[in-house]
Amino acid sequence: MNLKIGIVGLPNVGKSTLFNALTNAGALAANYPFATIEPNVGIVPVPDERLDVLAKMYETEKVVPATVEFVDIAGLVAGASKGEGLGNKFLAHIRECQAICHVVRAFKDDDIVRADNKIEEDIVGQAKDDIDIINLELQLADDETKEKIAAKRKKDPADENIPYLTDKPVIYMFNVDENGLTDENLKSKLKALVSPAQAIFVNAKLEEEMSGMNRAERKEFLESYGVKNDALGELIKAAYETLGLQSFLTAGKKEVRAWTIKQGATAPEAAGTIHTDFERGFIAAQVCKYEDLSNLGGEKAVREAGLMRTEGKTYVMQDGDVVEFKFNV
Repeated sequence: MNLKIGIVGLPNVGKSTLFNALTNAGALAANYPFATIEPNVGIVPVPDERLDVLAKMYETEKVVPATVEFVDIAGLVAGASKGEGLGNKFLAHIRECQAICHVVRAFKDDDIVRADNKIEEDIVGQAKDDIDIINLELQLADDETKEKIAAKRKKDPADENIPYLTDKPVIYMFNVDENGLTDENLKSKLKALVSPAQAIFVNAKLEEEMSGMNRAERKEFLESYGVKNDALGELIKAAYETLGLQSFLTAGKKEVRAWTIKQGATAPEAAGTIHTDFERGFIAAQVCKYEDLSNLGGEKAVREAGLMRTEGKTYVMQDGDVVEFKFNV
């Protein structure tokens, strides 16, 4: 399955800077260059160090990570649902996304004017106001959609399954200044604004500075500011948790690859993500844990330790399973 996240936010919150940082970060993955489909869409690989370990173990140069598609939803301002800014044209893009990343301004900067031209005073209070504006626009857009559907059903009673914007899970990305990254009091207050939704904290300027750095350089750079993960890592982790996703791995001489599935997926369902024939003709799955494979150094050692298993149709996949499917079609 392809993970698709729509990024929304008011003007001057750092949304475009973060979008560029997220998509540039993806260019660092070997053998999977960043691809741009259109100006506001970027597909990037999901960072996964397990793939590098397996590629070395199986002596393959072909590494295919799972991917995430980011859609930069421009034009959201107060009144967007009524056509203000770039209006409904961009609200439509969110309907195709599984989750929304709402970028919220949580910093003071006199050089970057707020969208409402207010003087920056109460970071938490103004963040709440900004969140309310976007949420209201999404709700108004849904109300308009419901009216259109009701009118259509008078002519055609056939039920339509419309993905309402307000039904989509939201991850809040607070763009804070450098001090805010480690200000636990501020972060606690901002988290409380959006609970139980996930909240992550990034600094758009630092993310921009990391463009072009390799993985080790990025890690060292962030640690100097007391931060463990970059925006891409934080957002993907939050998205997987919010949407109940996990990854399984396939490995061999031909390629090493990560696949995204729902938590609770069975072995045949996981096989179906590779090819529908694999699910239809599923016989069994040869499974081991990535940790066992990594610690013991290869399949032979895993077998000798009795840690390679053969699982049937009822097996529920676990994150990090390294799998070879047996099938007959």
